[in-house]
Amino acid sequence: MILPANTVSVSSGPSVGPVTRTEAKTHLRVDIADEDDLIDRLIAASSRYCEQVSGRAFITQTLTGGLSGWPIDGVIRLPYPPLQSVTSIAYVDTAGDSANVSSAVYGVDTKLGLIYVNYGQSWPSTALRPYDPITVTWVSGYGAAAAAVPEGYKQALLLMVGHLYENRESVVIGQGYTPIEVPLAVNSLLMVDRAY
Repeated sequence: MILPANTVSVSSGPSVGPVTRTEAKTHLRVDIADEDDLIDRLIAASSRYCEQVSGRAFITQTLTGGLSGWPIDGVIRLPYPPLQSVTSIAYVDTAGDSANVSSAVYGVDTKLGLIYVNYGQSWPSTALRPYDPITVTWVSGYGAAAAAVPEGYKQALLLMVGHLYENRESVVIGQGYTPIEVPLAVNSLLMVDRAY
C-alpha cells in the first residue's frame, strides 16, 4: 500500500535550502543585496515546487502522513524518497485511544522506501477509528547539506528561480498584445527519475 502523498505534511523542515542565495544570485547574475529577500522567497517556493514535481525530498526533513487502514500485504511504501529512517507508526482505536506500533513489529528498507511487517509479526488487530486512524512519521532527504542534493535537481531549482525572477507574472503580453502563458522548462529535469 502506498501512503497517499496528499496526506503528507512536513513536521520538521530542512534547516538549509538545496541551493544557497549565493548560488542563486550567481545564476541570476545579480550582485547587489536589494533583492535578497525576494531571492530567498523564490528559492523556498522553487524548492517546494521541484520537490512536488520530482516526488522527492531534497534536504533532510521529517514528514508525517496518514493511512485509512493497515495494508493487506503488510507493506507500506512511503512517498518522497530517499527514505532515511522511520520515527514512529501511531494509530487510534474506536475508543479514541492512541498507541504506537512497537518497532519490533516492523522493518524498514531505506533503499526501497518501505516499511514491512517482520516475520512472525502482524499489524495491531485493534479496531481502528473510521477516519485518519494511522499516522506514520519518517525522515527523508539526500542529506542535511545542499552538497548532498544531486546536481540535476539543483539545476532544475536554479532554472525555476530564474524563471520566477524574470517572469513575475504567470502571463506575458506577446506580439499584437496577445497574452501568452510563460512555459516552464524545469519539468523535464525533474521528471527524469520521478518517484511514484
